[in-house]
Amino acid sequence: MRSKPPEPGTFPVRTCVGCKERAAKSSLLRLVVAGDGIVPDPQARQPGRGAYVHPSTACFELALRRRVFPRALRVAGPLDTASLASYLSQAETGS
Repeated sequence: MRSKPPEPGTFPVRTCVGCKERAAKSSLLRLVVAGDGIVPDPQARQPGRGAYVHPSTACFELALRRRVFPRALRVAGPLDTASLASYLSQAETGS
């Protein structure tokens, strides 16, 4: 069964894996797995399964506490989140 085409004036909606809030895809940051770590994909162009999170450290830390990244990205084992943490801290400070 195919889904209906989007109505004019609607926008794609995704769920933040941190706070579980639904939001416009354009307001969320896409994350993908690269090697053994999670990297941000702000242009949403990298291949592979993606997960979405609000671009804030609060949602990122909530997702870490809930350990949702391996499940959302469908990978086994722990993932390195250092590059994502530095990206979010730079984005929040405006550097």
